[in-house]
Amino acid sequence: MYLATWAQGASCPSSSPGLGKSRGLDNVDRLGAALKNIFTVNLGARPGEKVLVFTDLIPDGAAMDPVERTRRGGLVRVARAAADAGRALGLDVRYTEFEALGSHGTEPGEGLWRAAFGDEAVDALVKDGLLSSIRDKKAGEKEVREARRLVEGNRSAAAGAVVALTNYSTSHTRFRDLLTSVAGARYASMPLFEEDMLWGSMQADWDAVERRCARIAAAFKGGRSVRVTTGDGTDISFGIEGRPVMLDTGILREAGSFSNLPAGEVYMAPVEGTAEGMLVLQWAPNRRLSSPLKVRVEGGLAREVLGDEPYRKELEANLAKRPDNRNIAELGIGANDRASRPDNVLESEKIMGTIHIAFGDNSSMGGIVSTPFHQDFVYFGPTLVVRTEDGERTVIKEGWLLVEE
Repeated sequence: MYLATWAQGASCPSSSPGLGKSRGLDNVDRLGAALKNIFTVNLGARPGEKVLVFTDLIPDGAAMDPVERTRRGGLVRVARAAADAGRALGLDVRYTEFEALGSHGTEPGEGLWRAAFGDEAVDALVKDGLLSSIRDKKAGEKEVREARRLVEGNRSAAAGAVVALTNYSTSHTRFRDLLTSVAGARYASMPLFEEDMLWGSMQADWDAVERRCARIAAAFKGGRSVRVTTGDGTDISFGIEGRPVMLDTGILREAGSFSNLPAGEVYMAPVEGTAEGMLVLQWAPNRRLSSPLKVRVEGGLAREVLGDEPYRKELEANLAKRPDNRNIAELGIGANDRASRPDNVLESEKIMGTIHIAFGDNSSMGGIVSTPFHQDFVYFGPTLVVRTEDGERTVIKEGWLLVEE
């Protein structure tokens, strides 16, 4: 697998074959200033701190739609500019590029582990056979505990802050979990990021987003189950009792903090095996579907995909790769009032008043399913009801968030 790393003091390559331009990237000063805010405002990075910035590259010879190739090239250019912005702030930046892994939730290769944790920690993981087990998503509780012990023993070599500007998300990986929960890194996960987001959803008042997320989370107190409905036919219920409610606020100043950027959601892992109902998909992760797809859910799993839209084949193929890919993995509620783009799931799942439901891995959010796949789908205009021992509580009604001050 290709991997290239540029350490502190070296300028990142300014261009690469196939890289396109997106709006605003010619204005280097404006872009650099916006990217510096990620380090100063969101991450609270300190001069001299070890910071890891990384991105993934289109594999050589890969066939790809020209529009998608241009978008991916823009992501790489933003990642390189982010590394340079961090260095301009006096940060100890290590910048890494590697060949894209092919799906969200796949564990990254050994090279990125070394850039993140240091050679001693990774040598120990390799020696004990733990790294291969983790990367194959086969590590049991005993192996994970041992991996955590080895990372803890070498945490001084790990990055203190991470900016993950990849196409395929590393959010739902042991790599990310060990960096945040054991090494104490502050982790900004930015899969599918586009430069235009710097002028839109990244302009949110993050303190206000944090307060809004806290109010949403409080609405789930005492919740036993949830029902989500939409006007176009989505109707699904699942248990949430005992599952932690997590906040994605964009504020990453405390050790071990983890968030998407752009941020703004509250999320949790439904109890496995409890989801029942029907999901109606109007949007793929990056486009509106030409006609809706329906996903029949039974016993916590996506059992059947119905509809004529071409995206059906791609979704069915991903669900069929492993049985656990069918798991109803996540419920999320959008809370960013500056988010507006429906055609990029990184931002669309943050749009205030939307919900998203994911298939696949939930092991990093309190669930028990570990699989190299995690895919969110966003629902607009939903009604979300939390069922408690004492009755019901409506959190969203037809897209209107009911927890605002």
